[in-house]
Amino acid sequence: MTATGTPPPGNPEGFGPLQLLVVQPTPYCNLDCDYCYLPNRDDRQRLSLELLEAALARVLESPYVGGDFTLLWHAGEPLTVPIAFYDAATACVRRALEGWQGEPLTIHQSVQTNATLINEAWCDCFERNGIAVGVSMDGPAFLHDVHRRTRTGLGTHAATLRGIEHLRRRGIPFQVIAVITEESLGHADELYAFFVENGITDVAFNMEETEGENRVSTLSRPRAEAAYRRFLERFWALWQERPEVMRVREFEGICSLAQADARLACTDMNNPFAIVNVDARGSISTFDPELLAVHTDTYGDFVLGHVQTDSLVSIADSAKFRRILADMRAGTDRCRDECAYFGLCGGGAGSNKYWEHGTFACSETQACRYRIKITADVVLAGLEEALGLASRSR
Repeated sequence: MTATGTPPPGNPEGFGPLQLLVVQPTPYCNLDCDYCYLPNRDDRQRLSLELLEAALARVLESPYVGGDFTLLWHAGEPLTVPIAFYDAATACVRRALEGWQGEPLTIHQSVQTNATLINEAWCDCFERNGIAVGVSMDGPAFLHDVHRRTRTGLGTHAATLRGIEHLRRRGIPFQVIAVITEESLGHADELYAFFVENGITDVAFNMEETEGENRVSTLSRPRAEAAYRRFLERFWALWQERPEVMRVREFEGICSLAQADARLACTDMNNPFAIVNVDARGSISTFDPELLAVHTDTYGDFVLGHVQTDSLVSIADSAKFRRILADMRAGTDRCRDECAYFGLCGGGAGSNKYWEHGTFACSETQACRYRIKITADVVLAGLEEALGLASRSR
């Protein structure tokens, strides 16, 4: 949007603004986690600098840039690509910004990694290129190694923890994203203690989802939702004892909305061109990053164009995009009409809707019950108790 609140020229529907450019440096991953949604994890294709330059050009020429955004290296294991690639990629970003004609703009870089390959050389790379780090780790070894294994079946906990220790010694901030599976649900105390003992001060929970290659989630089993509520209630109680030692994304997100009396009208996952995804071959999609690499019976694949041949505006005019958008909006409208929690999620993620119901044009999913409904119930009850409001509301 412009300063007057009107869409910029070439963007009459007010898509975006872009918040996240997800770029896949390679589909290849050195691990074989059994809950991963990505296909083709043995594909060693690498993104060329030529394709990266084209991707940056397509984004920066579009009307969907409304300020600073993040370039996230993701979707595979980014650190299986050499350090030299990221040095050259940072130079590409710098050159792209030198040609930018709009208001001053920063492209922040971030990487989501399993951390097994992090060493001092990688820490040097992160520092000189200004790359923020997210680490995928599921907690103590008895939880982490159940699902996060090498291609030969070995646990990866020790290697991930070594990578984290490199980051800590160098004073490089990082966030840990822990996938919560059925095995995690009875171990809130152990998970919390592990984070504290290992100096992990920024935590996020991703639910194991029915998505892509992971056809069935362990959280779909009977009584798992009730167990997750108990898990969150216990983690909340532990967190409330010393909230200053750890940020918890799920708790802080709900607290921020409650304290500001704010509501979401949509989410980046269903807002066109708030997220733009580019794979290692230059294919482009928008909405959920999880949709780029998959093929479905209903929609085919979600590739909407290529960085060397298609602008984002031309993609927005395509029949394929319009069909996806229409169904995405129909689902969001249903959520708005049917769900009391809509203001906390803005209609949810299309990928969850598709993999659970076979269409975007639907509302409640198991994923939203875990991520939003149960979490909101636990956090709001906790806030009421902390503020002495619980007894008055009964």
